[in-house]
Amino acid sequence: MTSPGTPHKADGRAARWAGQRERRRREFVEAGLRAIARHGPDVSTEQIAEEAGVARTRLYKHFADATDLQCAIADRAGELITAEFAPLWDPPGTPMQMIRGAIGAHTRWLADHAHLYRYLTQVSGRPGTRDVVADVKTAIARQLTVVFERYLAAYAMDTRVADTIAFALVGLVESSTARWLENPRGLDQADLATLLARWTWHILDDALRAGGITLDPDVPLPESVAGPEGS
Repeated sequence: MTSPGTPHKADGRAARWAGQRERRRREFVEAGLRAIARHGPDVSTEQIAEEAGVARTRLYKHFADATDLQCAIADRAGELITAEFAPLWDPPGTPMQMIRGAIGAHTRWLADHAHLYRYLTQVSGRPGTRDVVADVKTAIARQLTVVFERYLAAYAMDTRVADTIAFALVGLVESSTARWLENPRGLDQADLATLLARWTWHILDDALRAGGITLDPDVPLPESVAGPEGS
């Protein structure tokens, strides 16, 4: 006769198995990230399994197929990128220091993780996969929109342009850096970041001047404009 406690024991075993399965999936995803860094964007499932120290068939006990593994790696990469850029949304300093800080961090991340970036661009958009690159760009642009709206509102300017400016700047920086990764033409990362920061300021400066505002990019913003987050 089954005791009243049996279902609870079964539920407990199922929960432990689910937790172990999820832990193993995370370990294999981390191995995938290391394998990409080691072997490049064309990394194979066999190389990921080797990095994890298991046979390839063991991976498929935790992932439905190669696409499932790719999606899990892409999702984890998206989390890492988001966490990396989080400190950029409340930067201190002058307008130019803010711009250089954000663009410098972005270009450094892409340069340091070139294999992962190319891997994401290759797998993104395939059937059953999420376009992580597009998602990250959209997230950054939306966050920038909020920042720009705050500053434009402080100067009593039309905030409707903030969204367009934000997406334009993200497109400029991302596409320029992606091309630089493929063909740097002797330009190092610091020089690239300096160029992009100058171009970014010119775009922002044009928008401000159109609203009758002239700012020195090397002078800190007034506290009334920067607000408590930027002061």
